[in-house]
Amino acid sequence: MTGPLYSAHATIKHLGTTLDFLDRAGQWFLQSGIQEPSGGVARYFRAEAGVNLPVSSEITGYAASALAYLHERSGKQEYLDAATRCADFLTGPAWDAASHTYPFEPGSDRAYFFDTGIIARGLMAVARRTGNAAYQQRAQDAAMSLGFDFLGDSVFYPVISLPEKEPLPEEPRWSRKPGCFQLKSALIWREVGDEHADRMFHVALAMALASHETFLDDPDQERVMDRLHAYCYFLEALLAATDHPEVRAALAWGIARAGALLRRIAPVFERSDVNAQLLRVRLIAHHTGIVPLDEAAAAEEAARAASFQAVSPRTQLDGGFWFGRKGPSMLPFSNPVSTAFCMQALALWDDHKQGRWNFALAQLI
Repeated sequence: MTGPLYSAHATIKHLGTTLDFLDRAGQWFLQSGIQEPSGGVARYFRAEAGVNLPVSSEITGYAASALAYLHERSGKQEYLDAATRCADFLTGPAWDAASHTYPFEPGSDRAYFFDTGIIARGLMAVARRTGNAAYQQRAQDAAMSLGFDFLGDSVFYPVISLPEKEPLPEEPRWSRKPGCFQLKSALIWREVGDEHADRMFHVALAMALASHETFLDDPDQERVMDRLHAYCYFLEALLAATDHPEVRAALAWGIARAGALLRRIAPVFERSDVNAQLLRVRLIAHHTGIVPLDEAAAAEEAARAASFQAVSPRTQLDGGFWFGRKGPSMLPFSNPVSTAFCMQALALWDDHKQGRWNFALAQLI
């Protein structure tokens, strides 16, 4: 650890055996309006304008996973009902039957490898809670699309056109180029329980391991913070293959590098989700006996993640987690993915501190 991110806000409010922060985050998902009547979930809420961005199929996939996790921890039917609305949207209007895949948004002329895998994992999470075979079947359909529609010559194309399913030109943004972050979506191939899909995961794993060490190389420090978010996707996915020595080595190396970069850049630009993602990876790697836990670094990341939870009289904000801050100023985006990652990271941190660890990797949002 290279020193604290900040000296202020070094304690976690609401964190204890009652897990108040988790209940507040759950109520934000239910009551803020971030989930719209269609069942789809908006990309984020703009606090300064008082409006949601358009519904996103990818973000609805994350929300489905988050709500299924909240139901699993609490047993509250209202979470499962909301997760089911997400899944109904994803098996209904979000799916393009003609192309047999998930467009970026309903009606879009493109599809993303990463989004498709996240959506499929969300459907699988709800299928496990409900036993609904239709959700599982659509997740398997999406997993098949990843293998058939996006595989190129030693690469998984990040974006394809619809309906032609041709790869689109790469752009400088990390999300528009192949990269190690794609391994997070490839986790769906481990979850569908098919030996052919499992082999596809290992193809993606080999590609990711070959390229990950240069993924964070960028002279612009704010872009590095964004890339840290994506790099943590890679670290999360490595947790599914820790029987390989090279994976264990990459996990240890990646955790150390991501932690150092987070602390170096955070005073200028800090994302809440990077703290949460790195904390989750640390905890899971520790409890599976792969990388010993740096307790001080984990405690600091937990405190930082908790500092992003909003306390507000506005139901659109209260209990949700802000996307990030630049310098001392919070960015005005109440974000479903930030909320999902932070609430799960803090729940796992509390489990660790209370000595009651019980986590399966399929629960990872």
